[in-house]
Amino acid sequence: MKVTEHIKKANGNTLFSFEVLPPLKGQNIRSLFDHMDPLMEFNPPFVDVTYHREEFVYKKRENGLLERKTVRKRPGTVGICAAIQNHYQVDAVPHIICGGFSKEDTENALIDLNFLGIDNVLLIQGDTRKPEREFVAEPDGHAHASDLIEQVVELNNGIYLDEELENAKPSDFCIGVAGYPEKHFAAPNMETDLKYLKLKQEKGGDYIVTQMFFDNQSYFNFVEKCRESGITIPIIPGLKPITSSKQLTILPQLFHVDLPMELSKAVEACKNREEVIQVGIEWTIQQSKELMEYGVPSLHYYSMGKSASVYEVAKALF
Repeated sequence: MKVTEHIKKANGNTLFSFEVLPPLKGQNIRSLFDHMDPLMEFNPPFVDVTYHREEFVYKKRENGLLERKTVRKRPGTVGICAAIQNHYQVDAVPHIICGGFSKEDTENALIDLNFLGIDNVLLIQGDTRKPEREFVAEPDGHAHASDLIEQVVELNNGIYLDEELENAKPSDFCIGVAGYPEKHFAAPNMETDLKYLKLKQEKGGDYIVTQMFFDNQSYFNFVEKCRESGITIPIIPGLKPITSSKQLTILPQLFHVDLPMELSKAVEACKNREEVIQVGIEWTIQQSKELMEYGVPSLHYYSMGKSASVYEVAKALF
């Protein structure tokens, strides 16, 4: 079932969903299931699976020179989605990114997903390849998520890259896109960011999942500005419980988000990590309750490979 169908079927009740990371290369699917098993108690209708592009690493050769190698640390998104749907009988939502994909790579991945009966995708530009500082598209790839949306919509209309195909069967993907309550870091201002978000809707985006945020007013303001701009599709808030004091500096650096003073003071006052974890759980529970009262379609949690805090939050709500 499509994400939008799950939302409609809920009749205004807030759903529970979460995002997982593919296991590191060398691990197996059991490590992921061990992480997911506790969260399945709360009947998520869909689970997102991230996609991680390749990275460059430099290894020293015997002659002292550095050799650049390409590595992919978390492969397997398509296979993991198939395993999740088979094992748990819930809908998996693979992330499809621009970086590292040619248009043909994208089409082949979508064909595989379609064969597997996976009919939801979340389309994003993706991260810059480490250690590069700027995003660089593949020579025959997409530079922006809006271009990626166009390709999926064409496939949904039975239009493949090979124009000579006859009687090509259309896919039927539900398209999720990303939104940024505190503005995408590359956008010069919120107005420009909303313009491009609206473009994603116009090109075929069916729903929005937001970047994590820790102040609900940021989400409320974002939704209001979206509606004023003519963005009408569902907007699912993304949340993450704080689990360590280091995240006070790491999360703003990686995700370009603000942490409220009240939250940062509470974390700084903690004597150990267990206290920090409890602060994070309690903060996210209060965030979630307020968002549920607001009537959000789903509460979407970024588990980051650790389910314990998300479990405690969900247990208090669902």
